[in-house]
Amino acid sequence: MCNHTHSLTVQAGHGRTFEVKAGQFLTIIDVEGQQAADFVAVVAGNKAEKLSPTHTRRKLSSIFFDVGDYLYSSLDRPLLRVVVDTVGVHDANVPACDDTRFTIDFNVVGHRNCLDNMHEGLALHGLSKFDVPEPFNLFQNGPVTADRRMQVTDPTSKPGDHITFEVLEDLLCAVSSCPQDIIPGNGLRVTDIDISIHDADPHSGATASTD
Repeated sequence: MCNHTHSLTVQAGHGRTFEVKAGQFLTIIDVEGQQAADFVAVVAGNKAEKLSPTHTRRKLSSIFFDVGDYLYSSLDRPLLRVVVDTVGVHDANVPACDDTRFTIDFNVVGHRNCLDNMHEGLALHGLSKFDVPEPFNLFQNGPVTADRRMQVTDPTSKPGDHITFEVLEDLLCAVSSCPQDIIPGNGLRVTDIDISIHDADPHSGATASTD
């Protein structure tokens, strides 16, 4: 059976909004390495139900997730299953950077930021900034130290590293190629993120045709 694939590019420091259907597989790719990608999703049929790092941490009893784990919604329903993860280092604790973060913490006005990047597309579907979920920060390296402190440092991801999810519900998603270029977090060099949406498991051995 042909595995049809639709591909998108999130330009460096910008965002993309897109839809996925239950039964599809979603792959998010760090094109050049060391680039964090903020990822959010809401249920297409009920945008008040959102992908939730908080609920996922509770269900997994962990601040990290592994291959085979489910990512849960704000109603404790599984929305995604982790199928493949070539890097294994992601963050589910830090909120999306926003205009206030850059203005207050870094004294930079008008800097691109993940919240605005994701809201730009989600706004077309009726979501306010307050409706944008807390993100899963894919490829972001946020270790917890022995003295229980949280850090954000450069990702360990290499060019082409990726994570693939099995989609369990119809979802409206947004991804931001994090524009952070002031402190470590993206290797101080913001780059593209690629997205592939597959009609079948791309790792099952089927041949894919690409748009």
